Amino acid sequence: MNFTVQAEDDKSSARAGELTTDHGKIQTPIFMPVGTAGAVKAIHIKDLEEDVQAQIILGNTYHLYLRPGLEVIENAGGLHKFNGWNKPILTDSGGYQVYSLANTRKLTKDGVIFNSHIDGSKHKFTPEGVIDIQRKIGADIIMAFDECTPYPCEYNYAKKSMVLTHDWLGRCFNHFNNTSPLYGHQQALFPIVQGSVYKDLRKESAEKIASFGADGNAIGGLSVGEPHEMMYEMTELVCNILPKDKPRYLMGVGTPVNILESISLGIDMFDCVMPTRNARHGLLYTQEGIINIKNEKWKNDFSVIDKNGNSFVDTFHTKAYLRHLIHAQEILGAMIASLHNLTFYMWLVKQAREKIIEGTFVEWKNIMVKQLSVRL
Repeated sequence: MNFTVQAEDDKSSARAGELTTDHGKIQTPIFMPVGTAGAVKAIHIKDLEEDVQAQIILGNTYHLYLRPGLEVIENAGGLHKFNGWNKPILTDSGGYQVYSLANTRKLTKDGVIFNSHIDGSKHKFTPEGVIDIQRKIGADIIMAFDECTPYPCEYNYAKKSMVLTHDWLGRCFNHFNNTSPLYGHQQALFPIVQGSVYKDLRKESAEKIASFGADGNAIGGLSVGEPHEMMYEMTELVCNILPKDKPRYLMGVGTPVNILESISLGIDMFDCVMPTRNARHGLLYTQEGIINIKNEKWKNDFSVIDKNGNSFVDTFHTKAYLRHLIHAQEILGAMIASLHNLTFYMWLVKQAREKIIEGTFVEWKNIMVKQLSVRL
């Protein structure tokens, strides 16, 4: 995998780059639609390619391991062959799911024992095992196994957790270096910075992660309920330490405003379930602001969803029609809303990239942050 910084903004730390994998090139900044179980909810692969114009999608190690299971994915020839997506894929390590299963897990130095949310069966994830699982899934970018701390989190626990994550990281890289990809394309392993919201821990973790010289680096534990300003503060601190010639991935973030502010701090890659999850509940992102399409005010509004939109959704479907579909719980409503939101997210990062190259990013970002915060 190769990453090249193509342009840098002179008024912020924003940059435009290009990341090359065996499944294609990715222009950054980039947003990755989340395909938890090998599919982005309510979106066909064809629509991801043609309308959303996604360049990379995310799969989830924990969910794919449980269902359909590794045997099925291996028999298919890896996740690319299984779901028909021929562009890059990133898989997370399952660390976040282990965090979310706090009531049904047992954390040890060796790994994590947990019960399946599907049938209650017992399983164990270790750093080595998670690398093996991601080898079998076959993503282009795979993540090191970490523990994601909650917010709020006591300092002593955050430090203990960070040390454990660093120990696991060494084991991940040892096993990664002693194993090979299974499907004829190369894989890159990204380590994850942790440390909760404590500056000294984030600094220590970022320095440790940077020392591995990985193809890219991720920042975790900053989408778990902490105030946005705290998230930005930790992100800026870490970005100032992580190598400038490698992509930086802020995991699980976030709103359109979060993404723009984080790009200005030096982040290159994002993922979040927000555009699709909120879409299913009728929350739409537009260039003029946020729409709750369930509201009565849209019942007889026959204008397009986003008058400045760049999706065929905004050409063919009105607010009134989408409101009707969402209230009627028609599957088509979730499909249209999800397609709209994902297309908007992709438009946003593409615009950010163009503005960085033009040298007008900060001025544009400041205008967009105000507009995108408005509730219509």
